[in-house]
Amino acid sequence: MKNIIVNKISLLLLLSTFFLSVSCGEKKTEEEHTEEQSETEVSLTQKQAETIGIETGSIEMKNLNTIIKANGYTAVPPQNRADVSTLIGGVIKDIFVLEGTYVSKGKTLATIQNLEVSEMQEEYQSAVANIEYLEQEFKRQKTLSEENVNPRKTFQEVKSKLASEKAKAQAAKNKLQALNVNPKGSTSLVPIIAPISGYVGKISITKGAFAETGVTLFEVVDNSQMHLDLNVFEKDLGKISIGQEVDFILTNQSNKAIKGKIFGINKSFSNESKTVAVHAKINPGNTKDLIPGMYVAANINILNQTVPALPKEAIVKNGEKYFIYIEESGHEEVAKKEETHKEGENHKEIHFKAIEVAVGTTDLGYTEVKPTEEIPSDSKIVIKGAFYLLAQSKGGGEHEH
Repeated sequence: MKNIIVNKISLLLLLSTFFLSVSCGEKKTEEEHTEEQSETEVSLTQKQAETIGIETGSIEMKNLNTIIKANGYTAVPPQNRADVSTLIGGVIKDIFVLEGTYVSKGKTLATIQNLEVSEMQEEYQSAVANIEYLEQEFKRQKTLSEENVNPRKTFQEVKSKLASEKAKAQAAKNKLQALNVNPKGSTSLVPIIAPISGYVGKISITKGAFAETGVTLFEVVDNSQMHLDLNVFEKDLGKISIGQEVDFILTNQSNKAIKGKIFGINKSFSNESKTVAVHAKINPGNTKDLIPGMYVAANINILNQTVPALPKEAIVKNGEKYFIYIEESGHEEVAKKEETHKEGENHKEIHFKAIEVAVGTTDLGYTEVKPTEEIPSDSKIVIKGAFYLLAQSKGGGEHEH
């Protein structure tokens, strides 16, 4: 009798162990299924969705540009930049401008004193006076020669002297005009003239210093013809053409976008970077505050096409994949009563499902999307708050299933 009782107890223990094992296995399977679901499905109460600021919309057809990124700097054409020097050495007498001053073409920037200038003027004026006398003498000798009164040799000598004085006067005049000095005046001052209109850059002289020939005294820059020199890599060169629009920002300034248009492409590579210089003219209204040598980051707009797109914040990245969230219908469940809510109050849950997408061009705040599975045209796609849903799916907040 005792053995029968022991056997019955053993059987009961064995059955209990079996059912307990089955129950735990089912629970574990359910937990694994729930965890697997949580990566692609998220549910929120209506109140949670409103608090987070979840907004839904739909895929739109947008004109987006394909772009090529390039770096470069601002520059001006050679004809719009002048290094001002002097053709004759001398002592700086006066300086009339400051760095950053706008000057018109022909404006006197400074004066140089050199006594040789007055000697050139004297030489010119003396030659002019001799020319007047010799012209009268030339006429007289020509008449006498024709009448055989004086030897023809005398006439030739006067003619030769006249030509020599004219050459001397012209040479002195050319020198004085090159120095921007009036040949008929009497001065030892040489004006340094702005050859173009623009802003005065670096001033490399001081009053009383000696200015040497061939040394830059002033820089004058005309920014009205400012353009970009962009460095484009060989792999992108075939996509670049004249007339394409460029959007750029100054890398060390504000992020305000400035526009331009490509007008030239170099035909040779830079030996160091293996890039080709592409030149883009900046819209005239945006050149006022720019100076040559500013570094820029630019987007060259290659192709404008109409594609399905969503706002950038509607797309989230999980690992190496991209996802969007759609609101699922047919899940009108009643959530469990929460301690913070009134007893008996029920709350509708909103379910969201993650859909994998391929992304394309991003422009003007929108990104091209290509869903990997068909999405109904009337689907409500989360366009604001998608990042929070991703965090929820990873266990970043409380959610219920």
